[in-house]
Amino acid sequence: MIGERPWLRFYGSVPHTIDYPRVTLYGALAATARRVPGSIAWDFLGTKATYAAFLEAVDRCAAALAAEGLRAGDRFLISMPTTPQGVIAFYAANRLGALPALIHPLSTAPEITHFLDATGARMALVLDAFYGTLAAATPKAPLERILVAAIPEYLSPLKRLGFRVTKGRKIPPVPADARVRRWAPLLAAARPATDPPVGATDDPAAILFSGGTTGLPKGIVLSHRNFIAEGMQAASWCGMGEKDAILAILPIFHGFGLGVCVNAAFMAGGKSILVPQFSAEVVSKVLRRDRPNVLVGVPTLFDALTKDPSLAHADLSCLTACFCGADTLPRAVKERFEAMVAKGGGKVKLLEGYGLTEAVTGIMATPLAEYREGSIGIPFPDMLAKVVKPGTTEAAPVGEEGEICIAGPAVMLGYLDDPEATAQALRAHADGRTWLHTGDLGKMDADGFAYFSVRLKRMIKSSGFNVYPAQVEAVILRHPAVAEACVIGVPDPAQVERVKACVVLRDRAQAGAAIEESIIAHCREHLIKWSCPREVEFVDTLPLTKVGKVDYRELARRHEARAAQQAKG
Repeated sequence: MIGERPWLRFYGSVPHTIDYPRVTLYGALAATARRVPGSIAWDFLGTKATYAAFLEAVDRCAAALAAEGLRAGDRFLISMPTTPQGVIAFYAANRLGALPALIHPLSTAPEITHFLDATGARMALVLDAFYGTLAAATPKAPLERILVAAIPEYLSPLKRLGFRVTKGRKIPPVPADARVRRWAPLLAAARPATDPPVGATDDPAAILFSGGTTGLPKGIVLSHRNFIAEGMQAASWCGMGEKDAILAILPIFHGFGLGVCVNAAFMAGGKSILVPQFSAEVVSKVLRRDRPNVLVGVPTLFDALTKDPSLAHADLSCLTACFCGADTLPRAVKERFEAMVAKGGGKVKLLEGYGLTEAVTGIMATPLAEYREGSIGIPFPDMLAKVVKPGTTEAAPVGEEGEICIAGPAVMLGYLDDPEATAQALRAHADGRTWLHTGDLGKMDADGFAYFSVRLKRMIKSSGFNVYPAQVEAVILRHPAVAEACVIGVPDPAQVERVKACVVLRDRAQAGAAIEESIIAHCREHLIKWSCPREVEFVDTLPLTKVGKVDYRELARRHEARAAQQAKG
């Protein structure tokens, strides 16, 4: 097996293979609760729940959802930040055999309309602060039930009061709506479900959204087995056990947040520290107060932490594993973070990983004891990786660049109602396995360490979030003043990449600050903020490739050339 997986000799104490229980996600959570009932499962701003209490809340929520009409096979939209309600509802839906679809709570009404049409969900869970946007969505099949949650429901009395006099007073009241059910009274009135859980390990467990060739987000269908496998793999890689805690700063609509920060902890019996909104100040406070052992995030998170003065003299010896994913980790950020940890008494290194939503999230990472410059690491237990010549299923020679492909128990079932896209991504190779073609270029050395080069798919990574240019361009082209548009990602010290729009106007004489702000404001009405352009460049024409397509790479080169010229003075 070493011949096929040369990376195994770098595993150290990590098991080469894992025995995954043939159960549902709910079944796996219930098994953990039976094993460590009194251990803390989650901590939300100081409010804690043991595994026994957590499972009871999941059972109660399942009964409440069933009473409101959620059945096996139904789709259930969860539009929540990282809060107890979102986590409880996720596992409760799984208990019923329903299929939760998780989306960003800051999604716009048009985006939510797309998500509802794509899933056919008739029931949704939303935070009260975002009810208005959800209610403004106009899906073909209207929502029949809207569960409304509130942050204070899981706060101590003192913190509840503090929230209400600060952020709470800015939240508009939810108007009379026959579809609305409030989370707290709904769960309080429900008795814990006693019917046997529904489903099997290979059944669909959740829908997460990514981008497609059309630019519109498309659903990625992941099974119970996918989540269980990826969670157990990540926990074993980090050495996370029952006495460990992980900081869940990444959102639950993101595979990284749901799969590693939340589910991996529950598979291991550890504690997930839920943080509903990212800020360096909040994360720094949690690091000092709660002392998590495992910290995973995106480059912008670690960069922000190195700049927070409160951590300059903090005790950081609690950290035992730190991983960065979702985007390339700048060497300068790695060095600053490691220097800060060392100053705080810690020995941990900030290591890179690699993954994609089509495999839940991270499925490859740097070993704790073997660092190689520029590498995204080696595959997790039971995962396989190889590089093939682009456009083929033929393996590329060692060290030669090609498309990264992965196989193993974390790989998705497919794209929601899109067999064509599924067939393009999941392909049978000569070895008889089904491989996921990631759309990423990279190479692999003789020891199996992978090196990421560039995305074959056209995508921008802004603050760790995926931005799909075709989706943004479609919105910009609906602006009455725009004739043509091309969206590119350009380097940004804070966001790694920021979104820039290159626009041809119908009337060139309109070019200026006013029309630029109008285009950006138009985007804000229809797109989540990370997808909105931060700047607009007006051009007379868009460059074309030899086959007549817009040459976005040429636009990026022009931007880089101008930036380099300006840097020279």
